[in-house]
This record gives sequence, structure tokens and C-alpha cells, in this order.
Amino acid sequence: MKINSSYILLKEIRCYAYHGVAPQENLIGNEYLIDLKLKVDISKAARTDEVTDTVNYAEVHQVIENEMAVPSKLLEHVSGRIIQKLFDQFPCIEEIELRLSKRNPPMGADIESAGIELHCSRK
Repeated sequence: MKINSSYILLKEIRCYAYHGVAPQENLIGNEYLIDLKLKVDISKAARTDEVTDTVNYAEVHQVIENEMAVPSKLLEHVSGRIIQKLFDQFPCIEEIELRLSKRNPPMGADIESAGIELHCSRK
């Protein structure tokens, strides 16, 4: 079997964090949703059944939790930190797609969430 491309997906990771420009966002906090798509060659893991031959998504989750715990004004900044840490910690990740959304942002609008989406490659 030849795997043409492969991805590891983590969907709707929920975090409570204290990001935002408004002072009350840093005091009250909010719920955030994160989706990740990691381009990784998983062909060896498909043969060996060993987690050491792929990216351990529990460790990826820990990176997200650690970075989300550091308050920032902008989602762009938090996302950039998460992506950089993932590239640093997991050399086999080739590309990352990340969506980060703030649920019910305090902007006086009837809105489910507001967020950003980044598509980054290691190169």
C-alpha cells in the first residue's frame, strides 16, 4: 500500500482561556475551540502500530493547553505560538492548518464565534 498523503486531525478542542483586547476578557475569560490538521507521514506507523512512528496527539494537545494558558490580546498571536511550538517539538509535522475561535465574543453581536484560520508549512 502506498499512502499518498496523510493527516492527523484534532477537532473541536475546547479550552477556557483569558485572551482578548478588552480588560474584562482577561478577568472573566471565555471558551475557545481549536481544530488542527497536521500533515504527517504516517506510513511507518501504519505498518508498525507504534506511537513512536507518528505524532502523539496527546502530546499535541498538551502543547495547545500550555499555549492557551498564556494570556494574549490577539488570537493571531496565540495561534502563531501554538504553530511554532508544534513545529519545534514535532519535526515530522510538514504542514499545519489551525482554526481558533472564541465562542460568543463580547462585541455586541448575536454571533456563535469569531476566529482565525492559518495554513502554515515548515519551509
